[in-house]
Amino acid sequence: MQLYNKLSAEERAQLIDQAGKDRLTISFYQYYHIGNPQIFRDHLYIHWDRLEVLGRIYVAKEGINAQLSLPADRFIAFKSHLDSIFFLKDIRLNIAVEQDNKSFLKLKVKVRDKIVADGLNDESFDVTNKGVHLNASEFNTLLADPNTICVDMRNHYESEIGHFEGAVTPDVDTFRDSLDIIEENLKDHKEDKNLLMYCTGGIRCEKASAYYKHKGFKNVFQLEGGIIEYTRQVKEQDVQNKFKGKNFVFDHRKSERISEDIVSNCHQCGDLCDTHVNCANEACHLLFIQCDSCKDKMEECCSTACQET
Repeated sequence: MQLYNKLSAEERAQLIDQAGKDRLTISFYQYYHIGNPQIFRDHLYIHWDRLEVLGRIYVAKEGINAQLSLPADRFIAFKSHLDSIFFLKDIRLNIAVEQDNKSFLKLKVKVRDKIVADGLNDESFDVTNKGVHLNASEFNTLLADPNTICVDMRNHYESEIGHFEGAVTPDVDTFRDSLDIIEENLKDHKEDKNLLMYCTGGIRCEKASAYYKHKGFKNVFQLEGGIIEYTRQVKEQDVQNKFKGKNFVFDHRKSERISEDIVSNCHQCGDLCDTHVNCANEACHLLFIQCDSCKDKMEECCSTACQET
């Protein structure tokens, strides 16, 4: 039985065009002790491949982290399968703000040591002792409190194109790097300030909030469902949007617009721009921000060296 992807991205893209179906881009996560991640991984692949699911799914002993797309007309069947797994029953699904039928072009279900690379020793603290979850309205209220320090738990390339008003945005390349930097910078405010955190879909804050409580922070809060769920509530519940710019996403879309504000600049000419691209030189493939003018001038490359290559 085939338990891995055999089609190239180009072949899959053609099949999607031929099918002519609208697809939904969805993400979810769940921390739960999985006894045999490999068996669970194979179970998911068998069922989801039949439903034409595509995406990047990580399974570990600590749980599952899934980012995927599927035909809209298969959503009910997909949800029924999730509900048949007792620890995923009624799991919150983050539906993408902006849909793209080609957000994912392969189905990859991988067994990992962790569902998020946090570099933490989970045995050293209680990962279930998490911070207080907040909805969009509650988040806005606490964000406006002068006694609050709001921290973006994402990497610099994510926060540079969009973030909440007044948020601290650490200049880091990995989630693990941000944990120690934030603790060091806020060490004098462990008891007298509200530590308010957010990330893309909530998964990084789940672990970070427990970690910071373990480190002595008394008032720890997190945005439930992350920026994706916040945006949904803003639209459906008429909540004021405090997020400026785009939300970075880890699929072919690269981002989804949350507000019309452009908070970043082209890395080459400095003009206002919030479009991420990968360098056309495959040996480089650097992720950077490039405006249309520089894109034409540099032939989608990050430097003259790559352009010459």
